[in-house]
Amino acid sequence: MPAWLQTLVRPLLNLGLIFQISIGIVAGVLLALFAPEAAGSFSLLGQLFISALKAVAPILVFVLVAAAIAGHRQGQPTHIRGVILLYVIGTLLAAVVAVVASFIFPTELSLDLQEVSGNPPGSIIDILKNLLLSVVTNPVSALMDANFIAILAWAIGLGLMLRNSAESTRAMLNDLSDAVSGIVHLVIRFAPLGIFGLVANTLADTGISALLDYGRLLGVIVGCMLFVALVTNPLIVFLKTRQNPYPLVFACLRGSAITAFFTRSSAANIPVNLELSERLKLDPDTYSISIPLGATINMAGAAITISVITLAAANTLGIPVDFPTALLLCVVSSLAACGVSGVAGGSLLLIPLATSLFGISTDVAMQVVAIGFVISVVQDSTETALNSSTDVLFTAAACRAAEERAG
Repeated sequence: MPAWLQTLVRPLLNLGLIFQISIGIVAGVLLALFAPEAAGSFSLLGQLFISALKAVAPILVFVLVAAAIAGHRQGQPTHIRGVILLYVIGTLLAAVVAVVASFIFPTELSLDLQEVSGNPPGSIIDILKNLLLSVVTNPVSALMDANFIAILAWAIGLGLMLRNSAESTRAMLNDLSDAVSGIVHLVIRFAPLGIFGLVANTLADTGISALLDYGRLLGVIVGCMLFVALVTNPLIVFLKTRQNPYPLVFACLRGSAITAFFTRSSAANIPVNLELSERLKLDPDTYSISIPLGATINMAGAAITISVITLAAANTLGIPVDFPTALLLCVVSSLAACGVSGVAGGSLLLIPLATSLFGISTDVAMQVVAIGFVISVVQDSTETALNSSTDVLFTAAACRAAEERAG
């Protein structure tokens, strides 16, 4: 490498990953604004980055969970129960925030779009049935399809069976875990380039013109997510830890939400969250399980999206919504959100399930889903950023609260 290029690049490499990602975002925006024709040519960088994360995430989760459980000894503390309780409370409160905001800022939709394809589930029973069937999926298929429910189930089962294995077997699992983690660290080092490509291509393709027609709806959704991220979640963390929550909140937003915003996939962001948990010095036995579990069931952003768009549809059709029905919607949205797959746009096809509470036909509901896809450039990105960063936040809160009690 020429000396002048080394002089230029070295200061950038010495910056932290967050600063490098910020530079990538700014560069992507500038390229999309001033040279949109050239921006599309950099889309390959973003595609490679997301594909690499999605490729490594299933095997990483499988190996980490199996190694953590196999190496666990009786009497070692884990905090999974506390984390799961925070996941449930956080998702339910997010739905409540969305319902309250929808009453304060009612929105209406233009239901004149063409229907979109998709097979939404018919009931909560269908969602729970699908989750149970996912648990017993063939493990090879689960790894190939990134079915994290099945991956978790098989990893937990294998880990439990190996708890009494030879020390050399557990050491081999730990070495394998370290090797896969090393690959993940290498992939994440390319995040600035990947996000640069994603930003440039997305802005060049869509711009913001398509979002202006639904600015009020998008404003309510994003406003609810910001409120949950900056008010509700910090309050939950404070009640759990009795400490100032904002240093931890902002650390999780910086370390997780930024990449999740652009990857738009909780599953793809699992490696990022695992590395952040390691940097925060959390309990590996806890975060190796709670992070992939959170990518499946901790869906505050999805609960907000489902609740706000459903109430917007009801308001458009002049359907009155009383308090008991709104409360039921919070519960249904929370349960449905837990069935959202950790991929982009997963929450939108669950909207017909929620609209069925108000007797809205499937044809109309799917038009509402189409509107959701129009605003998904921002909605889905913000939703994923909230979901994924909250996984680390609540894991850290549970771990630190347990450490305080032990200390």
